[in-house]
Amino acid sequence: MDYQFSELKNLKTIFGIFAILFLVSITAWFGVGVWSKITSGVDQNPATITVSGDGEIYAKPDLGIVDFSVVTEKKTVAEAMAENTTQMNAVTEAIKAQGVEAKDIKTINFSIYPKYEYKQSSACTISYCPSGKQVLVGYEITNQLEVKVRNLDKVGDIVQKATDAGANQVGNLQFTIDEEDAFKAQARQEAINKAKDKAEELASQLGVKLVKIISFSENGNYPIYYNDYMTTAKGMGGGAAESVPAPQIETGQNKITSSVSITYEIK
Repeated sequence: MDYQFSELKNLKTIFGIFAILFLVSITAWFGVGVWSKITSGVDQNPATITVSGDGEIYAKPDLGIVDFSVVTEKKTVAEAMAENTTQMNAVTEAIKAQGVEAKDIKTINFSIYPKYEYKQSSACTISYCPSGKQVLVGYEITNQLEVKVRNLDKVGDIVQKATDAGANQVGNLQFTIDEEDAFKAQARQEAINKAKDKAEELASQLGVKLVKIISFSENGNYPIYYNDYMTTAKGMGGGAAESVPAPQIETGQNKITSSVSITYEIK
């Protein structure tokens, strides 16, 4: 009886092992079948071609940006501050009087620096001269405004009025476009169209078909046109410049560009 029971137990064990192996085989087969269906028709390394295109749009600027500075040198900080403040307040009021709103006037630099001069020793002899030393001779204050000019016809007048009021440095004049997005979109569309045309021409020459776009990138370059206008007015550090005719400022045109790269799957 014990022998029969042992044989039956062994048979059950063997049957259980075979059942487990069968289930593992079925699971593996099913998994491979599902994966095969998922990946069937999908090329993991499709043949591709990559093309590029450039687009550019020219547009007239509608915003001017210019910096005005008042630089003052005096023996004491208090003297320099008093004169600089008076002149810069006058410059700001003159700019506002030309129709520039307060929101378009921003202080971008205010600094106070000591000024030194090297003084040679007065105890020099024929054979020996003691080292000289740096001597504090005064202070320099620089107050700088960045001004946005939305009426470009008045840029020259604003420069003139600001210098008349006491600005003794003017520079970094640039012309840009306040709302560039629409022009950027035009340049991008032109670049994409050129890239597509190039891809179709290339596919025809190679005898292949374009299947779909698998990657796209854009490298836009939107330069601002800079006008090399820099002046130091008369009376630097000592009051307003004498009145002179307003300079003729030309805005020109800005070039807005876009460069794109498109990769196509081919067959």
